Amino acid sequence: MKTHEMILILDFGSQYTQLIARRVREAHVYCEIVPFNADLSAYSDRKIAGYILSGGPSSLKDPDAPRLDRDFFEGSVPILGLCYGMQLLADLLGGKLVRSEHREYGRSVFEVEDNGKIFEGVKNSSQVWMSHGDSIVDLPSGFRAIGKTESLATAAIADEKRHIYGLQFHPEVHHTTEGRKILDNFLFRICSVRGDWTTESFIEESIAAIRTQVGKCPVVLGVSGGVDSTVAAVLLDKALGKQLHAVFVNNGVLRKNEYDEVIGTLNTLGVNLYPVDASSLFLERLAGVEDPERKRKIIGNTFIDVFEAEADKIGGVEFLAQGTLYPDVIESVSFKGPSATIKSHHNVGGLKDRMRLKLVEPLRELFKDEVRELGRVLDIPNEFIGRHPFPGPGLAVRILGEVTKERCDLLREVDAIFIEQLHKHGIYDDIWQAFAVLLPVRTVGVMGDERTYEHVVALRAVTSVDGMTADWAQIPNEILAEISNLVIRNVKGVNRIVYDISSKPPATIEWE
Repeated sequence: MKTHEMILILDFGSQYTQLIARRVREAHVYCEIVPFNADLSAYSDRKIAGYILSGGPSSLKDPDAPRLDRDFFEGSVPILGLCYGMQLLADLLGGKLVRSEHREYGRSVFEVEDNGKIFEGVKNSSQVWMSHGDSIVDLPSGFRAIGKTESLATAAIADEKRHIYGLQFHPEVHHTTEGRKILDNFLFRICSVRGDWTTESFIEESIAAIRTQVGKCPVVLGVSGGVDSTVAAVLLDKALGKQLHAVFVNNGVLRKNEYDEVIGTLNTLGVNLYPVDASSLFLERLAGVEDPERKRKIIGNTFIDVFEAEADKIGGVEFLAQGTLYPDVIESVSFKGPSATIKSHHNVGGLKDRMRLKLVEPLRELFKDEVRELGRVLDIPNEFIGRHPFPGPGLAVRILGEVTKERCDLLREVDAIFIEQLHKHGIYDDIWQAFAVLLPVRTVGVMGDERTYEHVVALRAVTSVDGMTADWAQIPNEILAEISNLVIRNVKGVNRIVYDISSKPPATIEWE
């Protein structure tokens, strides 16, 4: 949103970088994440109110540690360095660091020594989440220490004249009890932002931006049936009306009854819908493919083929719209920086290298919970907005190994039973995402008097706020037992159910 003031977050590889962005957005302040080595001249026409330097796994003592040019600190825009970001600014501005004998990582008690603007209204003693392998032993000129822990004399520093601050802990994580207040102080007292980035302002600006981008051209929207593409469809409909042609493709890897249900929902919402059953084409191209990245590429390319074919029928189409979200962009593109690519998102990494249609991505700047709020403001029914996330590649990345119609049909039945039971027991809305995964193994079982050798299915359910981090959902044992019994009794070909109790990180939510 180019008309809004913004905070720019420079990423040095921290696992918490996206969480920093979430906290800033929650304060109704727009922000973006860029790699530490991004060309910042691309933001010269933006209203940058402040910079946040993220943490990262490197040590300033490493010869290949990520760095910034010293003149980055010569401007007048406020800067907040977190963990590695604090050590980097101290080192570049003339301070001295030594490598600590033991890396400190985890809970600690932080003592404020000088309130100033950054700690105004913050408790003098509170819990923080520390992270450091190096320690500052000499401060740069103009800085003073403003906080400490039992093991670290310089846990926070400030040069208030230049509006540069450093914290040796993560204010963005839940474990730092005063973290929200500290970040708000940086945003509102130091950067003097207004905090006026709201859902309503996003809608208004998005509609204007969409109309400017596409003019009078028809636009094809790829609809998956999930929350993201549905919200994108309604937003685009507000901007474009009948210029929008929403193509809903049955790719053969949708959930049970989803094709018919989504058609009904979108017709009710008044979206100009074009359903296409291309399930045979997708499954034909996926035949024999086991590698998850290849599955994503095949699905992404096949979607484009279908959309381009539909665009030819409509005529005059130059744009393809998608429900791409901000985490999709961040997780799919390495930026040539320190954050590794986790996987290609079908909307971002799975597209053809040469695509005839130009992209329109109205949700590209939003996180998942922001999209849900946008959907509510757009009057999309809450029972639809509250649906669990479903990946664009669908069941293809929940079937480990080759994707076939028979395996899809089997997994559809298991997944339907799982979700139905979560609704029945009133816990569906307490869970961020739940689904079943078909494993590429068979195990021995006994049904009646017969020996069986059939499939294993894993159940996965997690709790989360935005999908960036997640804990496994502690579903009561009696509910899991009921689900297991129902699946094994009713789904031919499954004789064993397991439950995934890994969190993100280190695991991802999806298995592929």
